[in-house]
Amino acid sequence: MSNLKNIENFSYGLEKIFPEAKDFLPIMGTDYVEYYVGNAKQAAHFYKTAFGFQSHAYAGLETGMKDRTSYVVTQDKIKLVFTTPMPETNNTEIFEHIEKHGDGVKVIALWVEDAKKSWEETTKRGAKSYFEPRTEKDKDGEVVRAGIHTYGDTVHIFVERKNYKGMFLPKYEKWESHY
Repeated sequence: MSNLKNIENFSYGLEKIFPEAKDFLPIMGTDYVEYYVGNAKQAAHFYKTAFGFQSHAYAGLETGMKDRTSYVVTQDKIKLVFTTPMPETNNTEIFEHIEKHGDGVKVIALWVEDAKKSWEETTKRGAKSYFEPRTEKDKDGEVVRAGIHTYGDTVHIFVERKNYKGMFLPKYEKWESHY
């Protein structure tokens, strides 16, 4: 029990080991985790029923998303996105990921102040680009996103949303379910 006192008094502060060091990639938090799955609606329903997540947002043909369907569920600050490719499209990236790995995580999105700078800083240090910075807009503002490859087939997407007031991302609308 004496070890518990040490744990209770432990500080998880952001003290720097080298005070003069500059943070080239200030991450404000995890924005979302995206799973590529065979059935996005079923996966979202499972997380709602089994783990208490709540319906949050939806994207699909009705919202202007032509190659995939996505459901977003939340619990406190956690956002999970479940994405399924539309069968009529040639979205081979999602199909191939599911075929190779089964249902699984594709994206760990990081909330940053400046997505372009985050992408530039990481790629100049050797990260392989997944996609260059791009601005996505709708009536609720704009989001800047950029991506890099990490390990295996997983990617990090830097998300800058300081000029966005929508539900989740452009082409997503509020999702209300009755279960």
